[in-house]
Amino acid sequence: MTDLALETDGAKTLGAPTLVETIMATIRQRIAARSLTPGARLPSIRAFAQSMQVSKSTVVEAYERLAAEGTIRSRPGSGFYAAGSLAPLSLAEIGPRLDRAVDPLWVSRQSLDAGDEALKPGCGWLPASWMPQAGLRRALRAAARADDVALADYGTPLGLPSLRQLLARRMAGHGVEASPEQVMLTESGTQAIDLLCRFLIEPGDTVLVDDPCYFNFHALLRAHRAKVVSVPYTPSGPDIELFAQALAEHRPRLYITNSAIHNPTGAILSPVTAHRLLKLADQSDLTIVEDDIFADFEHAPAPRLAAFDGLNRVVHIGSFSKTLSASVRCGFIAAPRDWIEGLTDLKIATTFGSGRLAAELVLTLLRDGSYRKHMDLLRAKLARAIAETGARLKAIGITPWIDQPAGLFLWCRLPDGVDAAEVARRALADNVVLAPGNAFSLSQTASRFLRFNVAQCEDQRIFKVIEAAMAR
Repeated sequence: MTDLALETDGAKTLGAPTLVETIMATIRQRIAARSLTPGARLPSIRAFAQSMQVSKSTVVEAYERLAAEGTIRSRPGSGFYAAGSLAPLSLAEIGPRLDRAVDPLWVSRQSLDAGDEALKPGCGWLPASWMPQAGLRRALRAAARADDVALADYGTPLGLPSLRQLLARRMAGHGVEASPEQVMLTESGTQAIDLLCRFLIEPGDTVLVDDPCYFNFHALLRAHRAKVVSVPYTPSGPDIELFAQALAEHRPRLYITNSAIHNPTGAILSPVTAHRLLKLADQSDLTIVEDDIFADFEHAPAPRLAAFDGLNRVVHIGSFSKTLSASVRCGFIAAPRDWIEGLTDLKIATTFGSGRLAAELVLTLLRDGSYRKHMDLLRAKLARAIAETGARLKAIGITPWIDQPAGLFLWCRLPDGVDAAEVARRALADNVVLAPGNAFSLSQTASRFLRFNVAQCEDQRIFKVIEAAMAR
């Protein structure tokens, strides 16, 4: 029996490559090994089918797919040929970029570029196995049975009305009163912030952020050419005295923050701090963008600035990327009524209509009860992971800033004299992606901190790699 025949038996198992995929991999391997050089003619369909003991139709499909991806080229009446010259193999391009500066995009690039074999305690999302895959598949099957318009047409600029109505009811549960007409769907929480920055600020305007804060706030604001000023964040919210000083000194146009569960610290805004913050904002004509994408990870409801403010000078945003799927891109903005018209025009100018299919999937999962059950299980699973990860980190000398917060993250202090960026670079060489503190800190005062995603910390190798990296 040939090697391919042995592989064919295995292909009947779930997740094994199909015959077509096996043929494609064989051709790619021959091209990579230079046994098929650029311009060389591939075996004929009949000859290759006989040598690999597969049907001619299998080889035809494999060749057509390879031609579609540009690996080979078809010459009618002549056959198939290996594509043009290959780029020279560069060893420097293999593996992670260890020399990249630890800037606001460092964690994102390392996490997104890393292969499936990498361990990613520094990334900001749940493992695929923690997502409601059965519910997503049911929703996809339901979407496949939808009418032609739902599958192929643009959505309205504001987004699917029935989902906006449901989101308005969900926000009301947190005290945020918004009509469906005040809710606009977006592709993600990030797109929501981008639209608001386009709508609210001009290049050179000052924007306040927390220190530390979600690193992509820094990157987005830099893209909008804003002047960014940071205020230290405490376990109960921003340092109010320093916040007042920043308002007086810099007269910012905007403040971007998390409300319920703060990223990266896991802190919760206290009611007293929230009221003082809003009073200062009112006195200074400051607009606040409240990023609430971790709302559904809460164990108990936390104060929302938009609830106290009534969507007067606070804009409320959310997303389902962290809880449902990062592939199903669906977020939202809840804004003052008189802003919606301008935001609608801006959305049409930048993205035209809404992604209707993603909205339909989210709506299905919210309506059928599977999302609620998924989140109940997920919160319990995360609570266990927080406790277990915290204990493992303490055992190697790393201390959580807040003990057992809600959500995904532990913001942790390293031992004296240990630099988080250096630890992250050393760990990256061992295929472990970490999130060093200064990626989150505009003032660069978090050099002894790392952010850990507890859902990505199940593998014991992570702690061995970090312990070894701190000892070097």
